[in-house]
Amino acid sequence: MVQNKDYRILVINPGSTSTKIGIFDNERSVLEKTIRHDSEKITSFESIIDQYAFRKETILETLDNEGINLSKLSAVCGRGGLLRPIEGGTYSVNSAMLEDLKNGYSGQHASNLGGIIAYEIAEGLNIPAFIVDPVVVDELDEIARVSGFSLIERKSIFHALNQKAVARRVSRELGKSYYDLNLIVVHMGGGITVGVHKGGRVIDVNNGLHGDGPFSPERAGTVPAGDLVSLCYSGEYYRDEIMKKLVGQGGLVGYLGTSDAVQVEKMIEKGNRKARLVYEAMAYQVAKEIGSASAVLAGRVDAIILTGGLAYGKSFVKLITERINWISDVIVHPGENELQALAEGALRVLKGEEEAKIYPNQAKIHTSTF
Repeated sequence: MVQNKDYRILVINPGSTSTKIGIFDNERSVLEKTIRHDSEKITSFESIIDQYAFRKETILETLDNEGINLSKLSAVCGRGGLLRPIEGGTYSVNSAMLEDLKNGYSGQHASNLGGIIAYEIAEGLNIPAFIVDPVVVDELDEIARVSGFSLIERKSIFHALNQKAVARRVSRELGKSYYDLNLIVVHMGGGITVGVHKGGRVIDVNNGLHGDGPFSPERAGTVPAGDLVSLCYSGEYYRDEIMKKLVGQGGLVGYLGTSDAVQVEKMIEKGNRKARLVYEAMAYQVAKEIGSASAVLAGRVDAIILTGGLAYGKSFVKLITERINWISDVIVHPGENELQALAEGALRVLKGEEEAKIYPNQAKIHTSTF
């Protein structure tokens, strides 16, 4: 039963050299702040996990300086980290989750600190701590896992937090339930992921980290496999060098030396033909991926949603839309409001609209059938 009550939620989103925090009264933002950490201080820690006490104290000090009374908090919600593959939703932070975050079950990343810090603060206040839709959300259909190469399965690694949040918002705008719609959600930032949302589950999505899909400002996406193998064994590159060329130095960076789409548009305005070709090719690949996603849904698509930082670029959105608007209506929700998404996830549980999921009981257990 939904309760009529006001809830105050602290949300925490750690990045590599900064920590974003927010205070929300229900859906309304009261405070949003980016705490920028001294790079020398951050690098002085042996591991990312060792930073949690320092970051926690910095957060508490910032809240105190802003006049925030912690006793008024109803919950603390942190960005989910590299956990075991799990289905989407809001999860209570428990001892099993803390262990996997601290040990880096699926890798070390600053986002692992989100759940740890949330728990540390919440425990002292005797209130719940949550995480929401981490990047390891895995709801793939079995058929979507088959790569064509028996030694490798396709993986679900994508912008789950923003994709799920914007899908819910658009569903409300359409007057429908997220669980009753077929949506294609395209997050376009440093990486680009195209998710097939069917009945509230992301049944197919490209691996936006270093897997497949369109190239992006910083990532190469799908590349010709044979040529990549030849390059790896050419003797000219170490493994780490190849990985950097795929992730971080791929996409726009590799072709044009910048990941800034605004800068690329300025290059185009000045008559740079290579910049125009590469920029249009990125939009072309996004449109192709959307077309593939529509095939997963047999053409029954209620809406296509474009989101993320690149969705602010009107020319880029137009390049995509003119190729795919025959499939369904295209709805543009630019930006990535992660703090709002975290607050909304916690609020759904506090209001009784959803139950908090238990980790790792609802982890996605998958064993290859081959």
